[in-house]
Amino acid sequence: MSLFIPALVPGTRSCSKGKAMSRDVELVKNAAGRLVPAIVNGQPQTPFQGVGKFRPTGRKAAPPVRTSADYPADGNKITAYVKTAATPADLLPARAADCSSAVEAFKVALRRAGARDGMRISSHHHFRNGDKLAVPLFQAAAELGLKNLIWFPSACFPCHAPLIPLIESGVIDRVEGSMNGPIGDYCSTGKMRGMGVLRSHGGRWQAVQDGEVHIDIAVLAAPTADPFGNSNGVNGPSACGGLGFGLVDSLYADHVIMVTDNPVPFPCVPWQIQGNNVDQVVVLESVGDPAKIVSGTTELTKSPDRLMIAEMAAQFARDAGLLHDGFSMQAGAGGTALAFAIYLRDYMRAQKIKARFIRGGSTKYLTEMLEEGLTDYILDGQTFDLFGVRSMRDNPRHVMTSPFTSYNWHGKGHFATFVEIAVLGATEVDLNFNANVVTHSDGRLLHGIGGWQNCLAAKCVILPIPSVRDRIPVIVENVTTLCGPGELIDVIVTERGIAVNPRREDLLNALKENGSKLPIRPIAEIKKEVDAMCGGPPAPPVFGDKVVAAIKWVDGTVIDCVKEVEIRGPASGGGGE
Repeated sequence: MSLFIPALVPGTRSCSKGKAMSRDVELVKNAAGRLVPAIVNGQPQTPFQGVGKFRPTGRKAAPPVRTSADYPADGNKITAYVKTAATPADLLPARAADCSSAVEAFKVALRRAGARDGMRISSHHHFRNGDKLAVPLFQAAAELGLKNLIWFPSACFPCHAPLIPLIESGVIDRVEGSMNGPIGDYCSTGKMRGMGVLRSHGGRWQAVQDGEVHIDIAVLAAPTADPFGNSNGVNGPSACGGLGFGLVDSLYADHVIMVTDNPVPFPCVPWQIQGNNVDQVVVLESVGDPAKIVSGTTELTKSPDRLMIAEMAAQFARDAGLLHDGFSMQAGAGGTALAFAIYLRDYMRAQKIKARFIRGGSTKYLTEMLEEGLTDYILDGQTFDLFGVRSMRDNPRHVMTSPFTSYNWHGKGHFATFVEIAVLGATEVDLNFNANVVTHSDGRLLHGIGGWQNCLAAKCVILPIPSVRDRIPVIVENVTTLCGPGELIDVIVTERGIAVNPRREDLLNALKENGSKLPIRPIAEIKKEVDAMCGGPPAPPVFGDKVVAAIKWVDGTVIDCVKEVEIRGPASGGGGE
């Protein structure tokens, strides 16, 4: 049941029902006190009702029933290709279209998929900033005269900036996925026709599974695939690791197009996506640049302050008694979180303990821990560098997972709750420990949620963050955009001290009992000190009244929204997920 609490704020107008209106979008107050849209892109929404309060009803969605009679009797589903010297000629059936470019190949594939105006087309982001599919895919859609398409990526990146003209021309109506960099910035200006929707990785699976999101056509990159559609991400010249984010698309979409640059004879083993869920196979020269799965947020920090923060976070885990034989942890993709893993490794060696599992985003540092015997398993949601790719391919204890098993709140449990220590980042935190990961203090949408929200289910959530970025305080009175409720965030580690959520008396008591010398301080005290150093708190963003994006919580309810901003200077970065 939706919780509708009428409220009016400056910049809105009253409607006949007494609820707030923003550019003809009805706003209602949710359980976190945030005004959020009651309808998003014509679809009624349930406002956030509190952590663990919303209970879904109904049954899971399902893909259409198909018959093998509609597919080639020889099992070869290759429908279009850009022939290269590396493509075995005997894998290319005579009925497949020989195309001169990726755009031409996608035109063939979209026609065969029955593409029409207004369809939702999905993709995954395992190549991150090295993706080579989305741009030619939607260029093909433009050449076919398609309009008002909905792009449903698991995330988009700066490499997708060429799609902005297609958004402006109406080929793409909106992006429903994490928007990193230029497209997020474009959305922030209020120029996108439809409203963006940002979900966590687990929330994306939840939305498709629950029937909130219907995928008409899924276009999935596969570094290796056979003609039947069996695919993996660990082999071939474009190997990127696991394909877990594309798994839900393959299971639920009406039509699935698998795109590869490394076709192999049947069977492609191991298969991460099963060919019986695939309608077409398209062969291109390249599906992505694996070197670019490493972005600014997946590189180890070199900042002395942030290295100190990482070390303090590891010390906190030790002093609070969180390290024991058989513990579990997850480190996020940020540079500080990666440094935390290095310091933690040293403490584990000193105490002669090992983890039962590490949940990742796999990196060089986590794979080294696996190889050294400091953990039994890596449970990998996505691969962040080529060391992780090789490890997943070669080490049976490096296991691919999907958001269904790891993060889906509308499942029969999820193993994010088994994680004892989660170390994550944030763009802002406030005095109530609420956190923001999608906008900066200027209100601009430059990051995505990724698995961040889902990791808040861990037993101890630690945010190692600098107190200041670009001379702007990171600890604020109220976060610009609410992404994670403070009741789920336990510890804030800054270079000026560590704030422990008062809810966690057990952690405070453990620190005292263990004689910790760490600088534990009230969060309000740290904020006051930083504000004085910076000449006061940051100026609030200048917002318009148009809602440009809705922020979903892990259960599908709306926890906050993003409004258009007045752009006053260059973007301060982007590229999270």
